[in-house]
Amino acid sequence: MFRDSSGRALTDYPRPSVAVDTAVLTVPDDDPRLSVLLVRRTGQHRGSEWSLPGTFLHEGETLAIAVGRSLREKAGLAPDVAPRQLHVFDNPERDDRGWVLSVAHVAALPWREIEPVLAAGEGTVRVLPVDEVRGLPFGHGDIVRRASADMRLHYLERPDPDGLLNEPFTIRELHRLHEAVEGGLGFSLDTFRRTMLPLLDETRRRSEGTVGKPAQLYVRR
Repeated sequence: MFRDSSGRALTDYPRPSVAVDTAVLTVPDDDPRLSVLLVRRTGQHRGSEWSLPGTFLHEGETLAIAVGRSLREKAGLAPDVAPRQLHVFDNPERDDRGWVLSVAHVAALPWREIEPVLAAGEGTVRVLPVDEVRGLPFGHGDIVRRASADMRLHYLERPDPDGLLNEPFTIRELHRLHEAVEGGLGFSLDTFRRTMLPLLDETRRRSEGTVGKPAQLYVRR
């Protein structure tokens, strides 16, 4: 049996439980604010609360498999969703069930992929603007805040890096999305245009069915 320099075996050390929790972010069509997907808890411990979709890591399971399982079983999301690791939350007091580390993940999904999940969830799934999140259990509010800041950082430098918009799109549509992600604190439209144009490719198409002069349509470079 392996022993370390102090003569202890691995089993001599207390071990925390490991959980995975995922902040699934989106921008609803009918309320263009950065929002997070929440699921209603059904267990005996703190039941009927809203929380992020999450689960405990099973023996022999990778983090990615656990995340996929939790999103599929708790939120009804498709198995091809691939969140990225965000941060390890290790405050020993974060979970009142015991010593639990949370390996937090984040995924940003288009509203067109979230809408069917809400309809199928029959009241067990909802979205809430991230700035209105309060009182989530297990330190999930901290995860939402970190995930939102992470996404906003990505959107400062690149045009819709998570592909929330269908291509092609107008500069105004792209600007509206970035304002939603950044909480309305973004650049003016002219400044935004100058920043993003070098990262876009023009198409040979212009917008249709809109009032005024048709606008140039773009795709991400």
